Amino acid sequence: MSTPGRRSGPDEGRSPGLDDEADRWLIGKVRAGDRGAYEELVRRHRNRIYRIALRMLGSSADADDVAQDVVIQLWTALSGFTGGAAFTTWLYRVVVNRCLNHRRGQRPHQELSDADHPPVAGPERQVLAGEELQAGLRAIAALPEDQRVPLVLIQLEGLSYREAATVTKTTEATVRGRLARARATLMSEMKDWT
Repeated sequence: MSTPGRRSGPDEGRSPGLDDEADRWLIGKVRAGDRGAYEELVRRHRNRIYRIALRMLGSSADADDVAQDVVIQLWTALSGFTGGAAFTTWLYRVVVNRCLNHRRGQRPHQELSDADHPPVAGPERQVLAGEELQAGLRAIAALPEDQRVPLVLIQLEGLSYREAATVTKTTEATVRGRLARARATLMSEMKDWT
């Protein structure tokens, strides 16, 4: 069962404490040069990496590029993981930073295929849902970075305000304010769809 405000997904149902311990154990093995442990760590988090990138960038092609870059760079980037926070919190920060750098380096694409969102019943509803999804993704992609990041982390990924503040290296109050502005902007942009 999911908690209110949290999205269910492939990571739901896991015990956060046990997952943190498993991640830390795998990281220790990776630092010792164990490629199998690295592959397992990537396997455990690859869906999360791609999902964050897709939500940040609004393009499956760009999300693929960023996710692949994160996976490749993760081997060496783990040296920067100090263990002061959960591995997933650190990983969110790595993915968000890569997405922000990617957006700064090129113009964002505004395409998603039907494979990027679940089908809905009926052809008319499916067309409308696809158009609404596209409009929503365009609206999210158009948000300023400081609003888009908390929206993706909290609203779409289900992080707490405290976790999002850790990822963004700001205060909870700052995260709350930015999220409120992002929600207000999205509501204004999406008013024709409600």
